[in-house]
Amino acid sequence: MKLLRYASFPFVPLYYAVTSLRNTLYDLGLKKSTSYNFPVICVGNLSVGGTGKTPMIEYLINLLKDDYQVATLSRGYKRKTKGFGLADENSTAETLGDEPFQFFTKFKNDIYVAVDAVRTNGIAQLRTLNKPAEIVLLDDAFQHRKVKAGFNILLTTYTKPYFNDFVLPAGNLREPRRGAKRANIIIVTKCPDNLSDIEKSSFVKRIKPEEHQHVFFSTIDYSNTLNSEGGEISINSVSNFTLVTGIANANPLVAFLKSKNLKFEHLNYSDHYNFSEKDIKDIEKRSLIITTEKDFMRLKQYESLKDKLFYLPIKVRMDNEQLVNKLIKDFLKS
Repeated sequence: MKLLRYASFPFVPLYYAVTSLRNTLYDLGLKKSTSYNFPVICVGNLSVGGTGKTPMIEYLINLLKDDYQVATLSRGYKRKTKGFGLADENSTAETLGDEPFQFFTKFKNDIYVAVDAVRTNGIAQLRTLNKPAEIVLLDDAFQHRKVKAGFNILLTTYTKPYFNDFVLPAGNLREPRRGAKRANIIIVTKCPDNLSDIEKSSFVKRIKPEEHQHVFFSTIDYSNTLNSEGGEISINSVSNFTLVTGIANANPLVAFLKSKNLKFEHLNYSDHYNFSEKDIKDIEKRSLIITTEKDFMRLKQYESLKDKLFYLPIKVRMDNEQLVNKLIKDFLKS
């Protein structure tokens, strides 16, 4: 894989030029970008792969759902439907995509969950509902510049920060690093628990935030309880299980489980993996299966896994939660 990346370096200038030109046209107003007179908050990243967008969207839902009619809008990656879709009791991971289905499963009585590859149309549809969405949370839309969000949250991981990366195809960046200037806040995700103030300060210097930007650091908090549709069990009560993941980076989860001295085998699939019948027959041979919440949304439909399939809940912990919340709520008031 690394050799392929090195071999693709000659194509980097072309990708860089194309994405830079596109951004410049939007910046100059030569390509149309739609603004809104109600709050639209975008959560995204510069890179491909998992930076923690799903738990960040859930953080915002929990922050806002009691005071506003919140809606999430995703493109519905790998769903088997087209156009605008609004989640309801008949929705599945196949009709919505795994992440929107996760939002709906957890917050179905509190928010709208919608999917549409054309975000402008999705936002318009959410505003025509009997009780229109008051806040729209855009999931993974930092490069979707046809919508001009009022507030942009950019995520980058601690282990693979965007300032150490290159644009595709040699690197993982969807656009040049300077695209980070569009963000209102930058959150460094998946940080170690013991990250010192000196290390944070060094990281911020390398990010080089603009005057209007704030940088925060977040950590993944793993639950000590495993959940299933039938109930829950303590993680300390399990042994010799199989971990099944279809996410971009399972390393933090693996490290957490190993830190608890648990014994397990790991079936590691690609991000947003579509499990085949052969895969399910292989997985169902295991006596106990632990997976991520996102993968659980796709796997729970299989009756053969029902009594032995559990997921490990996670949530985001911010280093300066009060200021993060204040900046978001100040935006809403404005």
